[in-house]
Amino acid sequence: MSTGTELAGRLALVTGAGRGIGAAVVAALVEQGARVLATDLAFENVTALADKYGEQVTARPLDVTDAAAVEALVAEAERTLGPLDIAVNVAGVLRSSDVVDLTDADWAATFAVNTNGVFHVSRSVARRMAGRGRGSIVTVASNAAGIPRAGLAAYAASKAAAVMFTKCLGLEVASRGVRCNTVSPGSTLTDMQRALWNASTDQEEATRRVIEGDLATHRTGIPLGRIADPADIADAVAFLVSDRARHITMHDLYVDGGATLRA
Repeated sequence: MSTGTELAGRLALVTGAGRGIGAAVVAALVEQGARVLATDLAFENVTALADKYGEQVTARPLDVTDAAAVEALVAEAERTLGPLDIAVNVAGVLRSSDVVDLTDADWAATFAVNTNGVFHVSRSVARRMAGRGRGSIVTVASNAAGIPRAGLAAYAASKAAAVMFTKCLGLEVASRGVRCNTVSPGSTLTDMQRALWNASTDQEEATRRVIEGDLATHRTGIPLGRIADPADIADAVAFLVSDRARHITMHDLYVDGGATLRA
């Protein structure tokens, strides 16, 4: 199934692999020859990936908020599939609300997946990678971690925490050959993006509004004039886990078409 060999012989764990960016990451890694352990709460979705890619993809259900379940899965994977060379944290949730209306439950649920989940997975794989002296961990965060977004305080804060956690981990394990980076997408055409759009607004109109920006909510537009496809984010991940990025660690790569006007 693979069309490249850059990652041949390597085993990758991808969380949130059932759809959107996660599924695109699985495709990108498989295309470069990697074997992938694809995980998601929606087990039927990752099962479909295993059916599509055959022996290159193994599907497993996983709740990243459950530290014991994460540790058990990683241990099983290393015992039955081999040592993990790559881990990609994609699992995420978005609960949009102004802060004054944000519930404790939505705040906690957001951090449970977007921050605690990244901690659980990264800690488990980093312990093993560091012992072997090699490995690459990538966390898919968001450009909302670096620019305020109205109605997205919980999401933005959880992603900012995930970014800094990944950088701190990268500092701690760099001397043992493990690289840790983040990819921060902007607006990307996924189910999460569509959930932010008014159901009565057609996709073409909604896309136009995102690209143009919104002064009323202090949201910049997208200078490149397009919303990202999940494959755009997956390509960035595939680069960072490859040997072409062997001297890159603790880096936060924005893939947002210039939307944050970031220096």
